[in-house]
Amino acid sequence: MKMTDSLYSRLGGYDGIATFATMLVEQARKDALLGRFWSNSGEDRLARELQLLIDYLVKETGGQMYYTGRDMALAHKGMGIDEVDWTRFIEIVTSVAGELGVGPTEGSEVMAFLDSLKADVVIA
Repeated sequence: MKMTDSLYSRLGGYDGIATFATMLVEQARKDALLGRFWSNSGEDRLARELQLLIDYLVKETGGQMYYTGRDMALAHKGMGIDEVDWTRFIEIVTSVAGELGVGPTEGSEVMAFLDSLKADVVIA
């Protein structure tokens, strides 16, 4: 692929992003620290949240997707996500990206994107 291709294309398109999001959420749900954020959610809610995450990531990386969810600040308001939670989340993102063979260029673009969301997700 050419470097001019969208991040969406370079991450494997819809299937690549869906695989990444699914693995990320599965690992975060099982995590001793982060699992609490999903502890009382039903299967339908979990499936809906995963699909919204996939839609959001597809849209934000340059894919053709209409995202119908809330913005990041509203979606995470009141969850009490702190710096320790964020650091653990980034560790899981890095691990999943490594498992999927995400290259260093794409990885740094993903990290820059996540860093741009941090202020809307982590409590001050």
